Amino acid sequence: MYGALWRALPGPVWLRLLVVLVLIAGVLFSLVTWGFPWVDSIVNNQEVTVQV
Repeated sequence: MYGALWRALPGPVWLRLLVVLVLIAGVLFSLVTWGFPWVDSIVNNQEVTVQV
């Protein structure tokens, strides 16, 4: 799958690498901005206290 994605990207190797890095940054940004807060609202947060 990664090989097919790599072959589908246009340009020389440095441009392909730049595009892949931008795509990874976009996915991570989307997860941090919308994905993780959505999952946090679904997961049951129990108040846990640790006694020392």
